[in-house]
Amino acid sequence: MPFTGKATYSAGASLPEIAEDVSDLVGIVSPFETPLLDAIGDPQVEARSTHHEWLEDTLLPNTDTVTTTPTNPQTDTEIEVDHPDRFRVGDQVRCGDSEELLLVTAVGSSTVTVTRGYGGTTAEDIAAGDTMHILGNASLEGQDADAARFTVRTRRSNWTQIFSKTVLVSGSELAVRHLGLADEVDFQKAKALRELLRDLENTILGGISPEADRIGSETVRRTMNGILPQLATNRFVPGTGGFPSGNDLDEAKLNTALRLIWEQSSGQVDLIAVNGYQKRVISQFGAGSRAYAPDDPRFTSQVAIYESDFGVQRVVLSRWVPRDAVVLLDSSRIQILPLAGRSFHYRPLAVTGDFEKGQVLGEYTLELRNEAAHGVIRGLDTA
Repeated sequence: MPFTGKATYSAGASLPEIAEDVSDLVGIVSPFETPLLDAIGDPQVEARSTHHEWLEDTLLPNTDTVTTTPTNPQTDTEIEVDHPDRFRVGDQVRCGDSEELLLVTAVGSSTVTVTRGYGGTTAEDIAAGDTMHILGNASLEGQDADAARFTVRTRRSNWTQIFSKTVLVSGSELAVRHLGLADEVDFQKAKALRELLRDLENTILGGISPEADRIGSETVRRTMNGILPQLATNRFVPGTGGFPSGNDLDEAKLNTALRLIWEQSSGQVDLIAVNGYQKRVISQFGAGSRAYAPDDPRFTSQVAIYESDFGVQRVVLSRWVPRDAVVLLDSSRIQILPLAGRSFHYRPLAVTGDFEKGQVLGEYTLELRNEAAHGVIRGLDTA
């Protein structure tokens, strides 16, 4: 028999008699994850000044470059080099990848005098631009000590940057009952913190200090130098400086970059930070060699760990990395430091009206030690 009672559809167009049914959840779709910050981790110390400094040192160089091609490339014993002070009498030297060994017998203001074909090796051509490798020095038995040689430690620095978001909630907003949350101020605090962490990762990657008044003033904002602006030694662009040509990322380019970083430093690149496009390219490196068992219901198409000849690298997907870039990092040489007592926190502000007001605030800097231990590939295809 037909239903004759009152139903929900008979309550009227605006449903005035029926209580609202709203899920007790506020959904946020905006990206706020910070995978690079998570991968680097918490610092071991705090910054103690708005101008944070650290020391770096190097070993004495054991290579130099031939300045001028000798008149007789296989017989001349005076070789002009860029830095004669790097050589000592008694050094065994190899030019480039040749099998000939040289023995340094005298060091001048712009040249070194050598014995060619030392130890019975066969003399080979020497040309401008060749690298002279100093194998080691042989001291005479019973000789006096040589003059001391040493490198000077360098002081590197960065500035702290203040990150802040203001929270303001009216008295009426505080008094009413809300759907999906218990306290409006707490919700706004959490939301502001997510925004600030997102901004911190963005700044750590690409921020830069002003050219003048870096300490800041009433008109100049103090900003830190991020990772990308500081990378100078290992900055690779396809087709330039002997780097493989072609703007598409492939294993040849990635391994060339890792090799060149390894040659420049004792660093151990363990993080590869990329945007979504380059992450998909890396994940396709081994696509043609993947195999699956007949009963395997999963199809895996991603690379999270890349094992190269120059170490094991974790591939970090960060939407804040520029799309045309692959950032190669030694995480043991990176710290993201808060100024002492200034990590992200909420600070209530004075009440001057019918509202509650405060700031979520933090002050941070980046310590990027030995920039030659890191690298970046730029100018890659993004479509």
